[in-house]
Formats: sequence, structure tokens, C-alpha cells
Amino acid sequence: MQRDWETFLMPYEQAVKELKIKFRGMRSQFLQSGTYSPIEIVTGRVKPVDSIVEKQSRRYITDELLEQDMQDIAGLRIQCQFVEDIYAVVELIHQRTDMKVVEERDYVTNVKPSGYRSYHVVIEYPVQMVEGEKKLLAEIQIRTMAMNFWATIEHSLNYKYQGDFPDALKERLKRAAEASALLDDEMSEIREEIQEAQQLFSYGKGQNMPRRQSLPEKKDD
Repeated sequence: MQRDWETFLMPYEQAVKELKIKFRGMRSQFLQSGTYSPIEIVTGRVKPVDSIVEKQSRRYITDELLEQDMQDIAGLRIQCQFVEDIYAVVELIHQRTDMKVVEERDYVTNVKPSGYRSYHVVIEYPVQMVEGEKKLLAEIQIRTMAMNFWATIEHSLNYKYQGDFPDALKERLKRAAEASALLDDEMSEIREEIQEAQQLFSYGKGQNMPRRQSLPEKKDD
């Protein structure tokens, strides 16, 4: 029996829309209150039907188990400025009462052999449908902008090579991943200087001056 994909994906579409609004709203609340926001960019998507079918075949997922075994039909991506922000966002998700964390995968600390870094949180999220509440799974990927740049390029190349990268390209990607990690490390080292400069810039544009959370007080010379 052919699945009615439009009906099947409708609650996932709604979940992505709601989650984007909620996390973008959290960012706005941080900034409005004059507090640094660990959330920089929020995007989301529902997995295309052809990608669902391909993954279902590759992972041998039956139709009956599709909703519980494919955790990323609804996907959200949160980009942060600093590695430290990733764990702050994870903590924010744990504190929410409108979603439940069911699984976590820390590829920031436990980097994949390919060089991939990101923090994945799978949540159970209730969607209010006309026929009642439907709980579904959604995956939230949290990463720095440097991590996202590398992952986006690697994902594009994967379509071309179907995961079977030439050795030379594989080595280049690993070196690029190391450079990306080094960039994140360097940015973390001067994080306080960067945040202070951004706060001054925002204040100069007429926005509320964000409160400095961890900047040390300057002593008189």
C-alpha cells in the first residue's frame, strides 16, 4: 500500500515550524533582556521523501517502525559562535518542559573518524493535531559556525561520492576538520574579547547593552 506522504509528513512540518519559532524566540528573549545568547542561527527542515525512502532501504527500516527508528525526519539545526555555547544550548533544551530529551550523541568531544563534529539531541515533541496530540521524534543538531561549514561541504561531497571518498580527498577533509577545530579553539581563547566587542558594537547601533556574563572586571592601572 502506497503511503500518503503529505498526510504522514504534516505533523513533522508543524513540529519544525513550532520549534524554529521557539528557539528563535529564546534568542530574542536573551537579546531583549540584555543577555548574551548562546543561540546564533536557527534553521530547520523536514526530510525529503526520496531521502526518507533511501535511508529506510539502507537501514532496513520497516514501514511500521519508520516513526520510531528514523529520528531525523524532523530536523533542527542550531548554530553557535563558540564551542561553550553548544553545551549551554543543550542545557536549555534539558530545561524545557515542552519537549523531552530521549537520546544524545556528543560528536564534539567524541569526534567522528571523518572529522565530523556536532552535538545531536533527539527529542520527543508533542504536536497538537485536529484529531489529538501526536508525539513524534525530532533531531536537533547543535554546532559552531565553523563546524557547520565543514559539515555542509562534507555532506555535499558525500552526494557525489556516496561516502566512498578518494583517499586524497579524505585526507584533505580531515585536515580541514582539524583546521576548523583549531579555529574554534582559538575563538574560545579570545571569546571574552569578542563578546565585549560585539556588545559595544550592538550598543553603538542603539540596541540594549547585553550584560557581560563572565568578563572579569578591569582593574585600574
